[in-house]
Amino acid sequence: MPDFESLNWKEELKNNIKTIDELKNFIDLTETEESDLRKVVKQHPMNIPRYYMNLADPADPEDPIRKLSVPSIDELFEKSLTGNTTDDPYGDDKHDKGNGVLHKYPYTALVVATEYCSMYCRHCFRKRMVGLSTNQTVKNFKNAAEYIADHSEIKNVVISGGDPFLLGTEALREMLNALKNIDHLNYVRIGSRAPVVYPLRFMDDELMEVLKEFNEYKALYVPTHFNTAKEITPLATKAVGRLRKAGLTVNNQAVFLKGVNDSVEKLVELMDGLVRIGVNPYYLYQCMPVSKVRRQFQVPLKEGTEIVSEAKRRLDGYAKRFKFIMGDDSGKIEICGSSGNYLVMSQIHSRPEEPEQASKIMIKELTDDAGWLDDLGQDLL
Repeated sequence: MPDFESLNWKEELKNNIKTIDELKNFIDLTETEESDLRKVVKQHPMNIPRYYMNLADPADPEDPIRKLSVPSIDELFEKSLTGNTTDDPYGDDKHDKGNGVLHKYPYTALVVATEYCSMYCRHCFRKRMVGLSTNQTVKNFKNAAEYIADHSEIKNVVISGGDPFLLGTEALREMLNALKNIDHLNYVRIGSRAPVVYPLRFMDDELMEVLKEFNEYKALYVPTHFNTAKEITPLATKAVGRLRKAGLTVNNQAVFLKGVNDSVEKLVELMDGLVRIGVNPYYLYQCMPVSKVRRQFQVPLKEGTEIVSEAKRRLDGYAKRFKFIMGDDSGKIEICGSSGNYLVMSQIHSRPEEPEQASKIMIKELTDDAGWLDDLGQDLL
């Protein structure tokens, strides 16, 4: 296995696994699996770094690394077995202001800086965009920064994608510089799964200097995306350590996924592993009802709430700080727990046209197979 820490991060991307023939060098496939996967990748491209693929058990079809990175025949099914699906569960299209700006909540602007990732995660909620060529450039980002500067209600910016850290270091420098002198911004986030799936990117000293320099002007956070303790490797730990040494805060936004982390033991192992390396557990997202994703990955809310509640009972204070969340079109909703056949929720963000919905408590009837807000029964409150 190569010494991934010492490789040139740009050059190593050329070695990503993108075809089924390349994949067969890493994992075992039956003839049926091979035939099925060739059909899938024609519709939903595959892109897996060698580093990440080497974490998988080549003989285990249930390996969580494999589930997160290798296509599945389930991706050809638009419909779920339990509920409706959508291509745009977060309502991004409704809040698109141009130049990659999505402005859903008054105080937050998200900027899609690129549509490219170092790995195409099979559970991606922006699956419809994966593999598209990007036209989001530094010029577009500077236009986005002008929008942000003109809207004083925006208190923070999320630079997202795709994965912004897959842009060149100089491009990132220019993007951050465009935000540096906007007085009403309190902090900036760069959302990235690269510390998990492509940690060699963070061995770049120039990148660390760019991040450290900006952090001296405004607080800089990296929300990352560990889903299983198996991803917490020595190299990923080093990447996180370098970000922390540069002064950045690293938070984690996991997704609750069937076959990956859907047990008490797996969640406890993940959250304990995160706090051990200095990453703050922040959100655990219920898998969205995304077309060609829900069928494979979504855990019913009744089962999931019981698992999360028991995991939190076993975790200490810092490890249990994460919120179990639904990122719905209506806003972010915390799943607080269940009582009998009812689900207790609290809305923590809402659309600007419905400010009274923020902090609203909801209690809805919970059925065995409900997986999303729209699947729940009548209101108790």
